Amino acid sequence: MATKNHVRSNSFPSQSHPNSTRIEQELSKIKTWETTSTSTSGSITNGLFLLEDLYTSLEDFLNMTSTQKVISQHQGENFVEELLDGSMKILDICGITRDTVLEIKENIEALHSSLRRRKGDSSFETSVAKYNSFTKRMKKNITKLITSLKQMESKFGVSTLLNQEQEVVSVIRVLREVIVMNISIFQSIFSFLVSKSKATKWLKMAKLMHKRTISCEEENLNELQCVDASLRTLLREGSDVTKLQAAHESFEALESATELLEKGLESVFRCLVKTRVCLLNIMTQ
Repeated sequence: MATKNHVRSNSFPSQSHPNSTRIEQELSKIKTWETTSTSTSGSITNGLFLLEDLYTSLEDFLNMTSTQKVISQHQGENFVEELLDGSMKILDICGITRDTVLEIKENIEALHSSLRRRKGDSSFETSVAKYNSFTKRMKKNITKLITSLKQMESKFGVSTLLNQEQEVVSVIRVLREVIVMNISIFQSIFSFLVSKSKATKWLKMAKLMHKRTISCEEENLNELQCVDASLRTLLREGSDVTKLQAAHESFEALESATELLEKGLESVFRCLVKTRVCLLNIMTQ
């Protein structure tokens, strides 16, 4: 279920800013992550940790006098305005994604609580219907975010840097790469949130649940898919000890995954806010 998102601009020059060694190292780590990343919560969480480290380095980079000079002296030019617009869009996308993951966690916790209280009445079926309605709405909203991200990807980094001094080109290259890394990681998050299992997987899973508790990893399903499969099996096949145990485990796995993703997104969101404030402060100096 690996999904590779190589959002790379071949127009970026290879020269580095003389004082950007640390941030270049962090960028290199994320590029390495891209080559092996999958649309799983563990892989995405690692990507968010790397992104947080990148922004720690970016803060130092933006505090450099040479970096601030480049940005302030060229404000109003297309390549600087493009960076400001990109930073704002990424901030918006991160905030919406963080809130969405929090909603998933809250909804799965409510569903899990309903399963624990299940006493043979229709309350659990009602809870499942509410959860399915939520996930359908959520995936529709995420699809819109994917469209927005694709539009941003197609337009970002197109402003020319011709006739600019090398120091200007190097600073802008680094800042562009940071936004490109954000695009790549959020593409992986969205792939995780809207991924769908094929019908054959549903059938295979239902059959296996008659025999034993199955592993999401074993069947190549992420935590969201595993919950969907468990719910479909409970509603279609009825419940026994094995199926209930599998459902509980899938719910717990998704609760844990969303909690980690939420924390990672919250940390990145704070970094994005600090970067945005820093850029605006540079403009007003």
